[in-house]
Amino acid sequence: MSLLKRLGGPSQPNDNGSVAVQDRVSGSPLTSVVAPPPSEQSGSLPDGLVASTVAQASINTPEPITSQRMVTEGPTDTQRLLDLSLWIVDRIQASLGSQTELKRSSDTERLLQERFAKIYQQANVKIPESQVKRLFTMVCDELLGFGPIQPLLNDDTISEVMVNGPAKVYIEQKGKLKLSDARFASDDHVLKVIDRIIRPLGRRVDRKWPMVDARLPDGSRVNAIIPPCSIDGSTITIRKFSKNKLQIEDLISFGSVTPEMAEFLRACVVSRLNIIVAGGTGSGKTTLLNVLSNFIPEDERIVTIEDSAELQLAQDHVVRLEAKPAEVDGSGRVAIRDLVINSLRMRPERVVIGECRGGETLDMLQAMNTGHDGSLTTLHANTPRDAIARMETMSMMAGMDMPLKVIREQIASAIDLIVQQTRLDDGQRKVAYITEVQGMEGDTVVLQDIFKLEVLGKTPEGKLTTDLRPTGVRPRFTPRLETHGFKLPPNIFGAQIPGQRGRW
Repeated sequence: MSLLKRLGGPSQPNDNGSVAVQDRVSGSPLTSVVAPPPSEQSGSLPDGLVASTVAQASINTPEPITSQRMVTEGPTDTQRLLDLSLWIVDRIQASLGSQTELKRSSDTERLLQERFAKIYQQANVKIPESQVKRLFTMVCDELLGFGPIQPLLNDDTISEVMVNGPAKVYIEQKGKLKLSDARFASDDHVLKVIDRIIRPLGRRVDRKWPMVDARLPDGSRVNAIIPPCSIDGSTITIRKFSKNKLQIEDLISFGSVTPEMAEFLRACVVSRLNIIVAGGTGSGKTTLLNVLSNFIPEDERIVTIEDSAELQLAQDHVVRLEAKPAEVDGSGRVAIRDLVINSLRMRPERVVIGECRGGETLDMLQAMNTGHDGSLTTLHANTPRDAIARMETMSMMAGMDMPLKVIREQIASAIDLIVQQTRLDDGQRKVAYITEVQGMEGDTVVLQDIFKLEVLGKTPEGKLTTDLRPTGVRPRFTPRLETHGFKLPPNIFGAQIPGQRGRW
């Protein structure tokens, strides 16, 4: 059965020549429309779909259906327009040929407009002009973009798109999750969009390999998982990135950092400190890593290593490496760890790892301890102390039979700074800690907070008020900063004037 026929049930002609269509679930009539003359039916929609495309109204006369006879669009009409758009898409693709590859351009849009107008006229469907324009946009999104989620990807205020099966598409907007109006026609429709995302990257997803990581052409990160692993239907999670590359000034204006914190971080990056950016899921780790990378001098050779390339470094001398999934037979996999080991043979002056998740952590620590200073990476952790524990655990995943104390010594000697990123309950993203790794004391890695976030309260509108301020402690690596020309003033590290302490 055609995907588009499923809304309409068995139909019988009325006395006046119209067709009554029944809902497949309830059996009650959806509406009735005038059937076109037999000579025109070859290019028309199936009877059931014609009816389901029209807003619910009782039309029992042979007069033409016009927009004035339509009722206001309701929730079910979104699904009807979607089904009609897919029906039109099928016929446009058939008219162009299955091998035709469409790319967005003014010529392509003119071609689609011509084909759309012809097929829409053949369909013998009358809907309000505003809905016709929306229908054409849906057709273009399906042929040139990523279907129902394309408008969400176009919206710069949306930072994340989460498809939880065909009927539930959530978004993150201004730090808050909400259900969007977007929906897919079926799980097959979701799979079609997943295939469109991963095909240019040479990746695959099927029942044998039901999970895949990918990226969109703009660098946005994509994860997809399909049945049988995803029980309620195929899912897509897209982490969007701003089209305009954020700078440290943007983070200051957002209240994510203070000017003093920004100046301190710039000094640390230029002075080649090894820095870990830690944080929870969706806290803004990669965004902060991108911003910190802007401080790396232009004359240094940088090698970036990622699962799915999403870093956006501004420097010219950058070598980008990306992990490769296994082939169908299980061979050919290139893991992050393989790339970290290989990168050390490429004369890097900086190694930037998108995220440490496993045994590559030990290789990274050893690289930091053998002359590759100034490296940057991210990892999942909720506090700086948790970040140390995570590095211990991931280092053990390398399969080396090393005592825990030896691993801790590797961490203490390799890592200089932990920058803890957090997302507050009201959606704000802020740097919660800037913490120095001072070394070992017995069997414990010693940490010292240089800057710290305090939550002061909540406004009547529900926004949290916070205080980003120094702890009054100068880091032990201050002489190293001074060697690189950064003699930071005392007020960066000391208590500031009351009421002017970085409150946002």
